[in-house]
Amino acid sequence: MTFQSILGNFALILFILTVVTGVVWIFDLLVLAPKRKAAAASALAEFDARRAKLSAEGLKLDTANREEVRAAILKRPIWVEYTGSFFPVILLVFCLRSFLYEPFKIPSSSMLPTLLVGDLILVNKYTYGIRLPIINKKIIDINQPKRGDVMVFKYPKDLSIDYIKRVVGIPGDKIQYKNKRLTINGQALAYQELPDFLDEERLSYEKHYEENLLGVRHQILNDSAAPAYVQGSHDFPNNELCNFDIEGVTCTVPEGNYFVMGDNRDNSADSRYWGFVPNENIVGQAVGIWMNQNVITNFDVSKLKRIGSFQ
Repeated sequence: MTFQSILGNFALILFILTVVTGVVWIFDLLVLAPKRKAAAASALAEFDARRAKLSAEGLKLDTANREEVRAAILKRPIWVEYTGSFFPVILLVFCLRSFLYEPFKIPSSSMLPTLLVGDLILVNKYTYGIRLPIINKKIIDINQPKRGDVMVFKYPKDLSIDYIKRVVGIPGDKIQYKNKRLTINGQALAYQELPDFLDEERLSYEKHYEENLLGVRHQILNDSAAPAYVQGSHDFPNNELCNFDIEGVTCTVPEGNYFVMGDNRDNSADSRYWGFVPNENIVGQAVGIWMNQNVITNFDVSKLKRIGSFQ
């Protein structure tokens, strides 16, 4: 099993640990603990009776510590100590991760320059609605993803893998990505050229722009050597809503789905290649960077400046 697949099943692993430790904790609380208390009461009564008898006979009193006897009997078995005692902590982690915030590590350069490889981010799990853990079923509707949001979701072709991209199109939108420029519902987006960006992973300079995504300003990259057309197979659900040509792609986003793209436009596998993101695949909204892995592994303190929110 790969590291990525383990991470993909971490929610299930955490759920199983919560259930197992919870069962032990409840079994100890309702069954084992009362038995220990009854045994302790019986032993202490016998202990007190023996001390009283010895004292009445004028014999030397038993010097054994009464509290030590009580503590020894009430002590939980090792198997309970190392399972049930962790239940409150595991339950807290499970609830925080399932309903509030989940940590996520950026695994690729598809979101450059917004997010770097190794960025450790927090994902808000409730902003798009409260979902049941494991099955990801929404039970309380709160907000819907908006254009410009950086969203984490289950990869439609492999639900054990989490992807992170920017929401470009919401249900009903007509998205055109032609000659590396976006048009949404007939409105061409505005671009401002910035100094070229050095991709440290590929050791190459990329064209660097600020894109105004209908009010959300963020940065993108383009590889001038990459073609405008979308390469590869276009076999995905609702692909009849997309038209591919030499200049790029035009898609109409179906109800209950979203069109997403990486900010590193020519180095991102996104909706252009594998299709739309169904609402049921949504994990949450990325809201901030809390650390970069290179600070920990390579002591690269320069990456500390990345901590904070992003657009």
